Order: sequence, then C-alpha cells, then structure tokens
Amino acid sequence: MPMPRPGPERRRFGIRARLLALLLPCLLALLALDSWNDYRAQHDLVQDAYDQAMLEPVNALGQGIALAADGSIRVQAPFDVQAMFDVTRPQHKLLHVGLNALPDGSGGAPPAAEVTLIGVPDLPAPPASAGNDSPFVWYDAHYRGYPVRVVALRRTVLDGHARPYQVLIQAAEGTSARVQAQADLLRQELLQGARLVGVVLLLVWLGVSWSLRPLERLRQSVQASPPDGLRPLDARGVPHEVVPLVDAVNHHMARHQQMLAGQSRFLADASHQLRTPLAIMLTQAGYALREPDATRTHETLHAIVAQLARSRRLCEQLLAMAQASQAADDPSPRPVVDLNRVAREVVLQYLPLAREKNQDLGWIDARGEATANEDAAAPQPPAAPVAARDLELHEALSNLVHNAICYTPAGGCITVSVRIEGDRVCAEVCDSGPGIAPARRNSVFERFAQVAGADAKTLQTPGAGLGLSIARAYARHNGGDIELADSDGASGAPGLRALLRFPLAHGAPADPA
Repeated sequence: MPMPRPGPERRRFGIRARLLALLLPCLLALLALDSWNDYRAQHDLVQDAYDQAMLEPVNALGQGIALAADGSIRVQAPFDVQAMFDVTRPQHKLLHVGLNALPDGSGGAPPAAEVTLIGVPDLPAPPASAGNDSPFVWYDAHYRGYPVRVVALRRTVLDGHARPYQVLIQAAEGTSARVQAQADLLRQELLQGARLVGVVLLLVWLGVSWSLRPLERLRQSVQASPPDGLRPLDARGVPHEVVPLVDAVNHHMARHQQMLAGQSRFLADASHQLRTPLAIMLTQAGYALREPDATRTHETLHAIVAQLARSRRLCEQLLAMAQASQAADDPSPRPVVDLNRVAREVVLQYLPLAREKNQDLGWIDARGEATANEDAAAPQPPAAPVAARDLELHEALSNLVHNAICYTPAGGCITVSVRIEGDRVCAEVCDSGPGIAPARRNSVFERFAQVAGADAKTLQTPGAGLGLSIARAYARHNGGDIELADSDGASGAPGLRALLRFPLAHGAPADPA
C-alpha cells in the first residue's frame, strides 16, 4: 500500500523554489546593474554620434565666414549645409548665424542689434554661464514647444574697415530622434535581460528535475517493495551529494532489520520457554484429576504451584527485558542516586528467600560498619552517588542477587558490598556457588542463556536465562557495565563475583577508606 503524501499544509519549499529564491534576486540585481551600465555607455555613444553630426555643419559655416567686396562680413555657406537646415525637416534641424558689432574703444555709438546672416533669428541664446574662451557651447533648450539640442560657436572677425564683430553660429536639432534611439536601446537591453533570465530559470528547472530523477526512481522502488522487505537502497545513479543520505538510510534499515530479527528470536525463545511449563502444568493437572489419592493430589498441586511460580518469574523477567529495551531509547537526564542505599534495599528484600534456602546473605556497607549502624532516619549524604535511575539500578542488582541465590547451594554464602574505586563506584555480589568458566562468561549475558553441564550441578531453582541479560541492559543504559570474575575462594568453593560498576557522580565525596 503506497504511503500517503503530505497535505498542502505540510509542504515546504522544494529544491527548485530554494534555488530560484536564491538565484533570481541576485541575477536580477546583476542584470539591472549591467543593463544600466550598458545603457549609459550606449546613451553616451548615441549622444556623441549625434553631436558629431551637428559639428560638421557648424565647422563648415565657420570656415565660410568671409569679407564681401564692400568690406562687409558675409557667409559663403556651401549649398549642402543650407539644404540640410533649410530644406530637410526644418522643424527638427535649425541654423542661425548672427553678427554682433563689438565696441572698438573709440567712444562711438553703441553696437547695433544682432544681424542674422543665415537661418532663423530666434534660436535660444547660449547660457550666460558659458565662458567666451570655449569655442563650442553645448546646451539643451526648447524651441517653439519642442526640445532641441543646440551647439554654438563664437568667433571674432574684422570687417574691411577693421571694426570688430562677433559671429555666433548655432546649430539646433530636435531630440526626438535621440530619445527614440535611446528608447530602442533600453528596450533591447530589457529584452536581452529577460531572455537571459528565462534561459537561466529554464536551465535551473531542467537541471533540478534531471538531478532528482534518480531520487524519484528510488522513491518508486521503495514504495513498490514489500512491507517486510528491508533490502538496502541502490545508490547507483544517485547524485554524490545524496549518497551519504542513502548510506545513512541503509545503515538505519540494517539496524532495524537486526532489531526485528532479535525481536523475532526473543519471541520464539519466550514462546518456547512459556510453552514448556504450560505443558508440564497441563499434564500435572490431568494427573491430579485422575488421582484418587488425596495425598498424591496435594503433591501434584504443590508441583503445579511451584511451576506457576517459575512461570510468573519468567513473565516478570520478560516484562523487565521489554522495559530494558525501551529504556535504552529514553533521552531524559539521569538523576543522582545512592548505589549503597539501593544495594542495601535489595539485600533486605531477598533476605527471606536466602534464609528459606539456608543461605548466608551478608552485606558490607560502603560507609563502614560504624556508620552503617547509625540511625537510618537521620539524613545522610549519599555514600556512593551515581547518575542512574533508581528503579533500573534496583532491577539490575535484584537480578544479580537472585541469580546468586538460585545457583548457591544450601549452606552457602552470598555477600553484597559497595565500595568506591577512584572515580568509579562498584557494587559486588559474591557467592560460593559453582561459578562459571572464564570461556563462557560472555555468552551467559545473552538472552535465554543458562549455565549448563558441570556448572549447574548445584542449581536449586532453574531459571529462564534472562537475569544477567536484563541486568547488563539496565547497567549499560545508565552508563555502567557488569563484569564476571572468580570468587576470592575463602569458602573453599569456586564461586563467582558479579561486579556492577558505574562512574562516580560529579561532586561525590572522597573515598571513605
């Protein structure tokens, strides 16, 4: 069954949208800057081209200033210059050549008004700020309602009587052609930029689609796989940037497959362990129903009760194993508890069971004998502080002590002690049982692993082989571990020592010794 896709409210920006959101503003800003620079450069080129075209007739008219036969100043303008300004579109190309008499310093009459030699007499005059030392003056003005570009040339000449005159040559041209050319350039720049942006967007869209095609095939293969098929994903053809993600998914799938395999083995072993006592109890119950002797019936019922007790212990251990597996995923911080107090509570809890089996269950306090005998109600600092959860520590120690009671014969000795070893805290459960061979000490921590053969001759109450596995799971979840070692041999029996070690909590007191 294909997995449902997330609704619109859960959608996020995809790779295409993120790339476009990152590239588009930068691309538009760069294009705008480049287009503006190009437009300004082309604008200056257009202005220079039109201005150079206006300078040619002005220079030609300036060179055509000459004296007539009567000594007056005349303009001998070529025909093509006059035709350009007088015939071809005179409303956009205008010419003016004016003559102004300058004072000659003799104190005579003031100069007369300007005399127009060629062209229109009412062209706008050059601005007053223009210096007389500049031969050409460029300025923008309006003539009869439309804008014009004007260039003016001033020259001082003498007539035949040596009187000074200033010749003003002006050429004007309407700016409509310039404006149209600049608008065409701007339109071309905008169209070019728009084409470039469109091509970039198309390439980004196609490139992302082409790059994501292997991921789409990978998604289809995952959806088409059976629910129980945890085969590794094929990373061939996937972009190398995505290969670490595929490897991480494959690693997670492998771990998940191992977990499922472990759960399957656990369920199979648990079913087998529960099926055997149930079959035994069913047989015993049938025997009790058929037995007419009341004494033998009572014996059978006692056997059924014992079998029920073992089955109850097995169910409790299975539940503890499930809880230990779930506890490994708990990320909450661990509080500081007193391992010495927890161990003492466990000893007191199992003391009746040890006495019932005629065993000596002893306790060595981490604070020493004198301090341990003080009033328990008085508040005291932790003797062996560790960062762990109280219930999980209690369960781990309970399994160690219960195993010691089960494997120690009647009349044996079991000692539980807590001590501080440098920066670590150690809780030790030492018994005088048959012990475990060093070669088999790692395997007994596996689920449903039991001591067999010569090591189990003195076993009083057979278990399911979950105690050490549960204890190690809780210990490792709280930052500790369990080790098995030989006993000190003081009682003459091989014996076994189970050492539960944890790091000493920060701010803990020094070694009491």
